[in-house]
Amino acid sequence: MNGKLLTWRQRGWLWLRLMVRLLLALLAAGLVIWVGRPMLSLLAPFVAALITAAILNPLVRRLQRRLCWSRRALTMVLLVVLFGLLGAGLGFLGYIAGQEIVALAQNRDGLLESLQRMMDQLQSLSDRLWALVPEQLSDPMQEAMTGLLNWLNQTTPALVQRLADYTTNKAMGVPSFCVALVVYVMAAYFLTADYPYLRARAARGMDQGLLAFLGEVRTVALGAFGGYLKAELLLSVGVFFILLGGFVLTRQPYGLLLALGLAVLDFIPIVGAGTVMVPWAVVELITRNFSSAISLMVIWGVIALFRRAMEPKFVGDQTGLSPVLSLLSVYVGMKLGGVLGMILGPVLTLVLLNLAGMGMFRGLRSDLAAAAWDVAAILSRRPEDP
Repeated sequence: MNGKLLTWRQRGWLWLRLMVRLLLALLAAGLVIWVGRPMLSLLAPFVAALITAAILNPLVRRLQRRLCWSRRALTMVLLVVLFGLLGAGLGFLGYIAGQEIVALAQNRDGLLESLQRMMDQLQSLSDRLWALVPEQLSDPMQEAMTGLLNWLNQTTPALVQRLADYTTNKAMGVPSFCVALVVYVMAAYFLTADYPYLRARAARGMDQGLLAFLGEVRTVALGAFGGYLKAELLLSVGVFFILLGGFVLTRQPYGLLLALGLAVLDFIPIVGAGTVMVPWAVVELITRNFSSAISLMVIWGVIALFRRAMEPKFVGDQTGLSPVLSLLSVYVGMKLGGVLGMILGPVLTLVLLNLAGMGMFRGLRSDLAAAAWDVAAILSRRPEDP
């Protein structure tokens, strides 16, 4: 542009194109928020089944060439084996976790005694700290403590009621979840068995250019999503074994159950195992159980070092995003969409970067550059210029 002013006709078409692009972007965002999310929730079993079919299709095709079986029979055997192994693994972990939960329930009196001792130690520490407070501040602090206790007495029943309602709602949702699981398994079989036919029929009804574009988007999205989940899963598995090894070495009761629960927490972005281990270590330190506090902090330090050292490599290797872009996309996704946004943020970022590399936003970049040059040329004009 070289700082030259556009004609009014050129300027009108430029800003009209930008306005149309902005309106289309807002319309797409509105459709995703107000239509896409409810539809995704409604069709979640079928979406999950379609993703499963897309992932299993190469394996089914390869086995079909080698074994010369019918696709439906091969799909049935493969799904039975996969779901059987998954169910057996989950059942084994559930059995061990159930044993530890039963042992935990049987040791209820001992746990209550430990909790009472901890509360007594906290009360003793509070009394000693209270004795250090000057007399001038004693009355205001006593009033503040009384107000806090009154607030807790008022809000605790409401919190307990909310917790009970939440638990009841989740329990009532178990039959619906079971139905959705059955629908998912059946849909996974039908879609995997008929995947080549369904794909060919969908391709016949599309323009070749649109088909190629959607194929690129699908490849990028599946690669990004699968890579990100694979990276986080590998990190969580590593954290699980670090926790399990640390709890076994320190002879921590219910080590497997604790390691499994903390590893699941660690899989959730931003949350991590430290949200439980650090307060746990602080409580152990306050109650003068120094060896347990030190062991917990050492285990958490090893986990933190492991994640800091391996997370950029795993996420970068699996998704192709730099650590800075990965962190930025996770943070923005958390602000916009919560936990789901944290998971999908890196995926959408990688998809947008690949679409930009394919030239999808080339016209938008040209119009933005032209608009910037036009604004700069207008602002640089002097009053005496014609």
